[in-house]
Amino acid sequence: MKISRVIKILFIIFTFLLITSCEKKREKIVSKIDNTAEIKRLTAIADEDFDRNEYAKAYKNYQIILQLSDPEKNRIDYVDALVSIALIQQFEGNYLKSEITATKILPHLKHLKKPRFAWETYKIFSDNYLATKDYENALIYAKKAYDLNASPRREANALANIALVYMHTGEHKKAIKIYNKITTSGYYAEKKKANTLEGYELIDYGIMISNIGISYFQLQDPRAIDYFNQALKIRLKTNDRQNLPDSYCNLSDYYLDKNPRLAKKNAETAYKIACETNTYSEKKYALVCLVRTSNGSDLKKYTNLYIKFTDSMNKSRLTEKNQFANIKYNFKKDIDENLQLKTQKTQNELQLERQKNRSYILYVIIFISVFSLVFLVFHITIKGKREKDHIAFKSELRISQKLHTELTNEVFKLFSKVQNSDIETAGNKEEILNSLDHIYAKTRKISKENSTILTNQNYVDGFKEMISEYANSNLSIIINGINSFSWSSIDRIKKITVFRIFQELFENVQKNNNASLVSISFKKDKKNIQITYIDNSTEIKEESVNLKKRLQNVENRIKTIKGTLNFESNQESGFKISFTFPL
Repeated sequence: MKISRVIKILFIIFTFLLITSCEKKREKIVSKIDNTAEIKRLTAIADEDFDRNEYAKAYKNYQIILQLSDPEKNRIDYVDALVSIALIQQFEGNYLKSEITATKILPHLKHLKKPRFAWETYKIFSDNYLATKDYENALIYAKKAYDLNASPRREANALANIALVYMHTGEHKKAIKIYNKITTSGYYAEKKKANTLEGYELIDYGIMISNIGISYFQLQDPRAIDYFNQALKIRLKTNDRQNLPDSYCNLSDYYLDKNPRLAKKNAETAYKIACETNTYSEKKYALVCLVRTSNGSDLKKYTNLYIKFTDSMNKSRLTEKNQFANIKYNFKKDIDENLQLKTQKTQNELQLERQKNRSYILYVIIFISVFSLVFLVFHITIKGKREKDHIAFKSELRISQKLHTELTNEVFKLFSKVQNSDIETAGNKEEILNSLDHIYAKTRKISKENSTILTNQNYVDGFKEMISEYANSNLSIIINGINSFSWSSIDRIKKITVFRIFQELFENVQKNNNASLVSISFKKDKKNIQITYIDNSTEIKEESVNLKKRLQNVENRIKTIKGTLNFESNQESGFKISFTFPL
């Protein structure tokens, strides 16, 4: 029965390994399925949701696109999804995650002929660094985008990003000069003149007009209001809900001292739209405007809203600098990276083949290991059972021998007395009853010595009861300190060992000395328990060597609980033994 059970276990393990191997092969087959059509369909849906500012839906579909895409075969859709995800994370104010996502695009840029992906990636880096007040890196990436051989529109927008960095660093005159150049000449000026400025181009144009107004406002130039109104008009026309809160906040700031009621109205409108689009920076700006324009209970309300909103965001992501992109992708090492990318595919194929061979070897090793483990467990179980049976047999034999040694003579004497005496005589009857009590006491004592020891909350009571059985009219036993600490925190094995040690010590007292008084003291320090046994025996016949031999079993027990034993015998002071063990 046991062998068949082992065979069943091995069969189940082998079946599991076989299924796992098949699953891995099936995954490889599935990974080869062409998902291009589904990727295109999801990209169209996600882009539409993105344009409608429904970022949660778009984000979910872009993540699915990443899972379905082969980064090499579907590289354009894969990179496009990464760009969109990085932008959504940026809109939500999670600049660190946005930068990490954008970093994943960098290895693919060398394989993409169109520079628009590089342009988008550099712009994301620039905007993230700008939001975290790292203006030096923001300007570096804005200039990288401008240096690309991109379309006239992207070239103009890259120049606008450079102006935006100047605006944030307080160089408003420099920013106005660049924005005026973009809006009055070149691509945007020509499109406006031809009346063909619409869609995203008109949205970008509105951002530039708004930023000119902000710079004029910071310079306390009255021309600011004309640009604010012009930007608002463009954003209402294009339904640019992403940037509408910015326009209303600008108007709120402008009217703060001139018309407080109108300033608050614009701030409320900005906050309402920002809540709908759930754009972090716009929502935060709108709350700031509401705090500025409110008083009384409204001031308290919007202040609490602002504190709650900013505290809910992970502040560390606004200040944490992710240097991963700069460390791993240093653009001054393009030649080395290009060589690395060329050899990467060959290395991956070689690694894949090696991994396949390792997998086969691993399956064999796992099977042998599992078989060996099962066999070892089976062997240890059988061996443990045998040892347990052997220990039980030895225990029974020891008890039997002890009963024979200590009770045979007593029972024989009692039988002889019963046969040869008149049990009706009062004296004989009393003597026989005493003999029976004596035999019962010895039997009960042997039973107690080999019975289960309670190690729960009743341990101390059981210990005292065991000690009391050795006390009689000729021997007094004093116990000190046993209740001075909690025994519940002490290990079960250690409590049993202490119990058995004292059983053996008192057996020694009865057999080998004439002590009339025994003192036992317990003491606990931070890490140890110290127990001291002292008696007043005066007839210790054995020499020191014999005494050690007689207490060898006690010493062995103490060693099993990592304790130490010290003992001494002196005919004048009696016998003393102390042992210490760790908690």
